[in-house]
Amino acid sequence: MRVLVVEDDDGIAEPLAEGLHREGFEVTRAGTGREALDAPTPDVVLLDLGLPDIDGYAVCRQLRARSSIPILVVTARGAEMDRVIGLELGADDYIVKPFGLREVVARIRAVLRRTGEAPSTAQVQVLGDLTVDRRARRVLVGGSEVVLSPKEFELLALLAEDPGAVVTRQTILEEVWDPHWYGPTKTVDVHVASLRRKLGHPEWIETVRRVGLRLGAIPSEPAT
Repeated sequence: MRVLVVEDDDGIAEPLAEGLHREGFEVTRAGTGREALDAPTPDVVLLDLGLPDIDGYAVCRQLRARSSIPILVVTARGAEMDRVIGLELGADDYIVKPFGLREVVARIRAVLRRTGEAPSTAQVQVLGDLTVDRRARRVLVGGSEVVLSPKEFELLALLAEDPGAVVTRQTILEEVWDPHWYGPTKTVDVHVASLRRKLGHPEWIETVRRVGLRLGAIPSEPAT
């Protein structure tokens, strides 16, 4: 996954690029708007608005005019109007400085998921008795299909990306619902309860107190 980081401040760009590289992204840097517009087309753009040559809004507008790649505006301009302008010009999301690497990675994955560009662990993933077919958006338990709501499927698919790893509630809200979710977090509990009931094996989705959720070990039924 290729990420273009458009940021003229080396103190921000260098650690950000290094962190994204550790997370498995291929990173290209651009320090000016012109470099960003001349760079090879990436899979996602992190675009700072305060560039030394071309206004970041203009860069966003030109990038959007020629491509549908996801654009995340990174800005110190936290005012609501600045955010609205960025989104209206074609940005898919915005991140306000200062920010942490985990937030950036979560936002990238969330916007890729929403735009359908996220690379999946596997199109058809078999975990013991559980099968997750991301292309067809189908789930099978012991060979029988289980009908899930869109959010239930996305929640299960997120947990299945790294079985056994804990996914925080905040990450779940950002990636399955919305990176700017302002509603009650209780909605996660409601969907988890429904998902456990439909799967028929509540123990498969484990709650890690005060942290989040994880997909536990899923056994296979012995062959008959």
